[in-house]
Amino acid sequence: MLGYEAPAEEVTAIRDWFATWDKHVDAVNFTAARDLFDTDVIGFGTFMDTVDGLDKLEQRQWRSIWPTIEGFKFNLDTLRAGVSPDGLMAFGVVTWQSKGIDDTGGYYPRPGRATVLFGRAKRGDPWKGLHTHISLNPGTPQKSYGDRPETK
Repeated sequence: MLGYEAPAEEVTAIRDWFATWDKHVDAVNFTAARDLFDTDVIGFGTFMDTVDGLDKLEQRQWRSIWPTIEGFKFNLDTLRAGVSPDGLMAFGVVTWQSKGIDDTGGYYPRPGRATVLFGRAKRGDPWKGLHTHISLNPGTPQKSYGDRPETK
């Protein structure tokens, strides 16, 4: 695999990163989630075109989705991870689940998948998200009508 095998401690660090992020998504805690990302992050997904920068990612993706859903959780048993030979870049691919809310207030399953590219200045530093691709599984309704408040 081109030297991208991930040492166990790095897989654990990436798993912990996703476990932390899903708690912030489910709590609608934008402020805490920002600490996991580089300010120059680039992202895209089912809902939005490519955006550059953490402020735009939060405004155009996170704030459009997180308050409208419930029960967000990464399925960490599906995590696939790789780390570059120098230990400064990594990727994680994982599925997730959540509940959407339809226009009558009922719930529907809202599964998807995520790819995150990570970087750091030196080995041992915490991983920061450099790129995200978050998308719903095909056939899943995009619109959810929840309206949960932001937490801090």
